[in-house]
Amino acid sequence: MNQSLTEPEKIRYARHLNIPEIGEAGQLKLKDASVIVVGTGGLGSASAAYLAAAGVGRLAIVDSDVVELSNLQRQIVHGTSTLGRPKVDSARQRLADINPEIRIETWQVRVEEGNVREILGDYPIVVDASDNFETRYLLNRACAETEKIFIYGAVYQFYGQMSVFDARKGPCFQCVFRKMPGEDTMRANRGVGVVGALPGVIGSMQALEVLKLILGIGEPAIGRLLLYDGLAVSVQDVRAEKDPACPVCGRL
Repeated sequence: MNQSLTEPEKIRYARHLNIPEIGEAGQLKLKDASVIVVGTGGLGSASAAYLAAAGVGRLAIVDSDVVELSNLQRQIVHGTSTLGRPKVDSARQRLADINPEIRIETWQVRVEEGNVREILGDYPIVVDASDNFETRYLLNRACAETEKIFIYGAVYQFYGQMSVFDARKGPCFQCVFRKMPGEDTMRANRGVGVVGALPGVIGSMQALEVLKLILGIGEPAIGRLLLYDGLAVSVQDVRAEKDPACPVCGRL
C-alpha cells in the first residue's frame, strides 16, 4: 500500500484532501484502488474520466470499437483527431492527459462468455458502460460468481438508470432484470437517440458510487434502482429485492 502522497499529488488532489471524509488517507485508498470500465462510449467516457481525475491508481478500459464521427456528440474522451482509431487507444490518450500519475490498462476486445473472467481479472469493481443486454448479463454473472461489485448504468433519450449490484449484500442485475429482452426489442433499441449530456450525468453517478465504495463512505445504491428523468429533472428511487429463485445469485 502507498504510504504517502507526493507533493504534486497533494496539489492535484487538494480539493479532495480538504474533504473530511476523504483527506490524505482516503486519497491513498483511491491511489491503491483498481477499477475496470467496460465500454468507452458515453457512459464510459464520463465515468473513466472522473475516476482518472480522482486518482484511482489502476484503471482498465475495455472496448472493441473504433471512434466514429457520430460518437463525438456524447463520448467526451474521444475527439475529431482520434477518428478511426481504436476507442481504447483514444481513451487511454485522453485519460493519461487528465492524470499521468495513474496506470491505465486496455482491452481491445468484445466481452464474451469465453473471455469475461480473464478480462475482469482481479478488479474488484466493474463499471458497466456497455450498450447492450448481452454484455450486461455476462458481466453480472461473472461479477456475482467472483464476488465483484457491478455498477450498472443505462441511457435512453432523456432517461437514465443506475444501480450498484453486489450479490453478497443484495440483488444482482438479473434479480431486477429477470429476462433478456427479445431479439426484436433489442434490434429496435440499437442506435436509439440519446441527448449528449445524459451519459455524462449517469456516468458521473456511476463514478461517484465507485469512489464511495473505495472510500467506505456514504450509502451505496445497493438494492436500489435510480431512475433519472432529464426532462422533469427528477430521480425515482426504486427498491429492489434479492430473488431467491434467481439463476445467477439465488444459491450464492
